[in-house]
Amino acid sequence: MDRELFDAYLRDESRRGPAVDGAFTGSAGGAACGDVSRVSLVVKDGTIGGVSFDAEGCGATRAATAAVAEMVDGAGVLGAARLGIDEVDAAIGGLTPAKRHAAQLAADALHRALAQAAASQEALAATNGNRVLVAMSGGVDSAVAALLERERGAEVVGVTLKLWADPQTDGAKACCSPEAVLGARAVAHSLDIPHLTLDLEEEFRRRVVAEFVSGYAAGTTPNPCIACNGEVRIAAMVDLATRLGATHLVTGHYARIVDDGEGPLLAAAADAKKDQSYMLAALPPAMLGRVRFPLTELRKPEVREIAARHGLAVARKPESQDLCFLAGQGKADFLRRHGGLGEREGELLRGGRAIGRHRGHHHFTVGQRRGIVVSAEEPLYVLATDADANTVTVGTRAELEATSVRVRDAVLHRDAARVDAVRLRYRSRPVPAALEAAETGRHSRLDIQLEERFAGISPGQTAVLLAGEAVVGHGTICG
Repeated sequence: MDRELFDAYLRDESRRGPAVDGAFTGSAGGAACGDVSRVSLVVKDGTIGGVSFDAEGCGATRAATAAVAEMVDGAGVLGAARLGIDEVDAAIGGLTPAKRHAAQLAADALHRALAQAAASQEALAATNGNRVLVAMSGGVDSAVAALLERERGAEVVGVTLKLWADPQTDGAKACCSPEAVLGARAVAHSLDIPHLTLDLEEEFRRRVVAEFVSGYAAGTTPNPCIACNGEVRIAAMVDLATRLGATHLVTGHYARIVDDGEGPLLAAAADAKKDQSYMLAALPPAMLGRVRFPLTELRKPEVREIAARHGLAVARKPESQDLCFLAGQGKADFLRRHGGLGEREGELLRGGRAIGRHRGHHHFTVGQRRGIVVSAEEPLYVLATDADANTVTVGTRAELEATSVRVRDAVLHRDAARVDAVRLRYRSRPVPAALEAAETGRHSRLDIQLEERFAGISPGQTAVLLAGEAVVGHGTICG
């Protein structure tokens, strides 16, 4: 440790004091260690000023926080977003391993202040035609997307969304938890990329989680990822890209953007097993001009190989298999805690006759086999649920099959005559289909005729309308 440098920052009171009006403030620390770091800053035209700080606890925390305040005063937002634990540690002459947490607290306080700036409407940087904003989750796909953009010569800025914080959620497995934010920031800084956090938790709870819970309460099976991508995440990040002076938002999704002569449309990626065009189906085509998917032609093993070749720590990181807000916990427990949907015994029906009991209609979705605890000569599937009566109707696979689908809240990007197939579940193959005559735009109801029988059309799920491989519309399946 450089004791002289450390002591100079420990004695530095020049920026210590309360936050000025209009400042963005971040704090880190608390009861666990007794140390608290607070950094406040004002942003004007992408430059930081009006910096103040305060710190409680050990001398290392006070010195580290004072150093952060000095380093960012007069700096650009993107320069400040490059600062991490190592830079803070080096600035005060190097800390012992036992005291290194002080550098982390000061860096966290800074990045929480920057997160407030990111969530504001402030312009954060001048326009740069070579700058892109990369959505980084802390996983291998987004890390490689950032790496590929940097290798093609782009000026890369990373952003991670904070969408969900719940003590019952395994933050290490969620893509948008506080733990994921820290992991993604570490990946970005390892690539020498500035990193910002965008906190959308309140909107996510209101527009995604609340709809998920109310959907199950009403007896449907909602698809929260489509709503999140189409209505919350992407739009907010595109807006941030604009305020950062970036031309595009880049993500690690496996999808393509094609142009059919009438404008951009989503299409399937090269890796059919990883294709995520279904989950992105609600993205308005007008927004596709601001989005890029550099993993379009890659397959997952190739992505991991690129990450390993560049020494990225996330090269072998396992993929999350759950919805981000369900990571590490069961759906039933989540619905009980967040929606009051507990055990509620009801009748299991077949042909209108009770043949057994169940623990609540919200435990079942159309097409499901698991959980039907009655004996029968052939396998039974859920045909329908009735939330009001709390009944679950079951039958054979033949009874489950259908040749038509009605959707609500439909959006058509192209004339209905262009539709030649529909995807009715994320992992299901497209089913040849025709759509009733309709023009582009929004429709309260549309009917789809299937050319093949399909088993398990589930109310609440999304029907994605296709013209070849291109996504030309979507709607929510009616009950």
